Amino acid sequence: MKKMFILTGETSGDKLAASVIKELKKKNSQIEYLSVGGSYLKSVGIDSIFDLKEITYIGFTSVLLNIFKIKKKINQTVDEIVRFNPDVLFSVDSPDFTLRVAEKIKNINPKIKVIHYVAPQVWIWRENRVKNFKKFVDHMLLLFNFEKKYFDKENIPNTFVGHPLLEDNDLTKIDISSLIKNRKDIISIFPGSRSSEINTLMPILIKFIKMMNKKFDSYDFFFHVTNENKNAITEFLYSEKIVNAQVISDENIKLKILSNSKFAVSKSGTISLEISNQGIPSIIIYKINFINYLIMKSLVNVKFANIINIINNKEIIPELLQSDCNPQEIFKTVIYFLKHPDLMSKQIDLCKKTLKDIKSKSSSADEASAILAKYLIS
Repeated sequence: MKKMFILTGETSGDKLAASVIKELKKKNSQIEYLSVGGSYLKSVGIDSIFDLKEITYIGFTSVLLNIFKIKKKINQTVDEIVRFNPDVLFSVDSPDFTLRVAEKIKNINPKIKVIHYVAPQVWIWRENRVKNFKKFVDHMLLLFNFEKKYFDKENIPNTFVGHPLLEDNDLTKIDISSLIKNRKDIISIFPGSRSSEINTLMPILIKFIKMMNKKFDSYDFFFHVTNENKNAITEFLYSEKIVNAQVISDENIKLKILSNSKFAVSKSGTISLEISNQGIPSIIIYKINFINYLIMKSLVNVKFANIINIINNKEIIPELLQSDCNPQEIFKTVIYFLKHPDLMSKQIDLCKKTLKDIKSKSSSADEASAILAKYLIS
């Protein structure tokens, strides 16, 4: 029986990995699995060697403060993978964790094939790292077709599989009538999945909602969260007595609610692709501590944080970052859009045009699982 070790570093990677494994199991049921994963991989029957929360850190200072814990987890993971002795190491996103582990594994046992899903964003920073990947990555699975040139240049085997957040889903059978009884307009909110993001953004978002409620009584707010942080966000809302906000974690319900939303406020990240794909106007917000921001600013070579804006090299989706990420600015920007439907339509049209150029023709999970299947029979 062939073996695969699945390596993720945060919730988004756990979700991506689970979707691929679900498809792979249809192609080949005779595979033994082990992972560093979370609830999504657990839902498809994959055990994890430790809780994913133990390695989820954000920002340079957080990493530095936890450097010894991280090193210990990297070494523990390497030991477990060596002991498991898989045919394929399937690493997903979170390159500062997953690819460090992968490099160590390849040095110990070159026979293990390393397939990495979600290429590091070398077009944003650290472009010179591509050369190093050739030493230990056997195949790179790309979310965007414009990434190919970076890996082709170094003769690293790669396949454009597309982004799973850009796939169309059949939502006709999803019933959300019990959640939207009063028929108010919906504003979807995406506060992030890491505890550091939630602790930073939730107080800001709660003040924004209070400002909205003071001026309007026609909006309901839905927080799109993971199972892991659902309780924490519910507690935030309960303690502030926010009655017109709900917390949802079911993937299908989240997508259905999003598709019925008037507007969305999202933390910076790939979730903005899903929002744009559903044709919902939005803004993005983000805030990290000042030292992390200065370090990041010195390393990146793009002007924007949002992928839609990066591709177009102009701001299509407003970015409220750092000092601009405050309740007043969020309120002012959201209200401006809501009062100008033409601006919302323009943003939707520009986003759809952009997405058309980066969508794949088939399912990302299906494409990725097909590549994995080939390595498992070779």
